[in-house]
Amino acid sequence: MKKTIEIEKRHMPGFFKKSPLSIEHGKGVYVWDENGNKYLDFTAGWGVTCIGHSNDVITDAVYEQAKKIIQNPNSGLTYSPQRAKLLELLTGILPRGLTRVFFTNSGAEANDAAIKLARKITGREVVISTHMSFHGRTISTASATGQEMHRNRFNPLMPGFCFVPYDNPAEMKSAVNSDTAAVILEPVQGEGGVNIPSEDYLAEVSALCIKNGSLLIIDEIQTGFCRTGPMFVSAEKNIKPDILTMAKGIAGGFPFGAFAVTEKISSLLEPGDHGGTYCGNPLGCAVSSAVIAYLIEHRVWENVGNLGKYTVERLNVLKDKYPGVVKNVRGKGLLILMEMSDNETASVTVEKCLNSGLILNLIQGRCIRIIPALNIRKQEVDEGISILESVMAEV
Repeated sequence: MKKTIEIEKRHMPGFFKKSPLSIEHGKGVYVWDENGNKYLDFTAGWGVTCIGHSNDVITDAVYEQAKKIIQNPNSGLTYSPQRAKLLELLTGILPRGLTRVFFTNSGAEANDAAIKLARKITGREVVISTHMSFHGRTISTASATGQEMHRNRFNPLMPGFCFVPYDNPAEMKSAVNSDTAAVILEPVQGEGGVNIPSEDYLAEVSALCIKNGSLLIIDEIQTGFCRTGPMFVSAEKNIKPDILTMAKGIAGGFPFGAFAVTEKISSLLEPGDHGGTYCGNPLGCAVSSAVIAYLIEHRVWENVGNLGKYTVERLNVLKDKYPGVVKNVRGKGLLILMEMSDNETASVTVEKCLNSGLILNLIQGRCIRIIPALNIRKQEVDEGISILESVMAEV
């Protein structure tokens, strides 16, 4: 493990402040480091390993498809039975009206395409985003992200973006005008702190976009594929996005993404408006099909709903027991956040949990995000919370 860490430190740019941990393999919600130490993973690789590490469904799909073909000749200029299978599966679960799908390599790439195409379709320039949003790390998606720490270091940014407070329909209404190409929203802000809007917020923004002739881009990269319970939050809220972006849970850890559009939007797009060498490659499509089929077959949304509620209840007990440690608990499904009393307390808690065999995700300085595999079991939730409680008692 020491050698691995030394090599990465010597040869990789320092983009991450890493834990002194080198993971060698995993199974389900557990991972093991190179020294054989076992850890409970409450991060799911930032939400991507949605059906657990090394799930046979995924490894079998990789193996079977890799024996056939990984990348099509002439890339996207040829058809693929695996791509067709995934398209049929996806369009059966997407929010009503989204009937056309293009595959990408990541969520940032999906958002980048959505922004680009919205400007092309409307002939307008301005895209409205919200404070504390996160939409990616390309220059355009960083420009669309409502957090200065992700924007200011890269000046000059891409022009044509403005920001309003999240969950504030009045501010959104005052910002939308004849120059607005699109509004881009997360139905629940993830990296920004698991911020959950009021019940009617998305519907109000949707109606505002329709009235103004602006497009509504819903970023479900983190919330999609049962992370909050339903397959997509936008379907649960019965709103009609013009463009919906997806990634993370779409392929259970395999790098993959997509965006979906309506028939109307698709009719305004032309050859050459977008593309990509690896987009919709047969290997990624095979894995994604296997993951989505697993989610449907096992009705994973039920487990997410039950254990999400249970986890929040258990964490609120800890909040009441240790008010000097935990300030707030909030979440939807298995996208959960503990806001700690201060940055130092949060950092110490995460470090001590790691030393006790629990991996957590620290964001925004003092917020601990809990985003485990969606098929996690109750006893595994209890195991993680027991470690948390022991650490909080010590802290």
